[in-house]
Amino acid sequence: MPNVTLIARKDATGATAEHLDQIAGAFGAVPAMFRAVANSPSTLASMWGAFGAFGEGSLGPQLSELIAVAVADRNSCGYCLAAHTALGRKAGLTGEQLSAAQGGESDDPRTAALLAFALKLVDERGQTSSADLDVLREHGWTDEQIVETIGQVALNIFTNYVNISLDVPVDFAAVPLRRAAAPVA
Repeated sequence: MPNVTLIARKDATGATAEHLDQIAGAFGAVPAMFRAVANSPSTLASMWGAFGAFGEGSLGPQLSELIAVAVADRNSCGYCLAAHTALGRKAGLTGEQLSAAQGGESDDPRTAALLAFALKLVDERGQTSSADLDVLREHGWTDEQIVETIGQVALNIFTNYVNISLDVPVDFAAVPLRRAAAPVA
């Protein structure tokens, strides 16, 4: 049972109703996470706006979903893992690609470098070095894409915390967590 009321679309007013209508248009229904976040109109506006901005970003939908899956698994967020696995399949990713991303892995060295950086951001709470950025640049990632990756990791941590803290019920097909723990120092 969730720790907050899940706001029904029919009960929302003003900007919250407008956002929930947009979300329903994008998903065909309003996922439980957005219904939980709708308790705070400003938080809903922020979250939905960030999703929209990144939807037009330089990384594209497949990389965005791979990042989301990696971060969700690292943070043990079953809701986000299920949602982003479903969205990743819609974006054309295979089950194997999505499963590998749970551990920050990819057959493509360029993608693997980006996922490793994303997980380092999570594990080290943003404490990365210029050498970490050099590795990304050596793999062809631009400053725009590096900054966008940091933004997407932050958004995914935000949604992970919402779903975990509020015990939001998963309304996507469940995906087993690999619970990719941070490396032991």
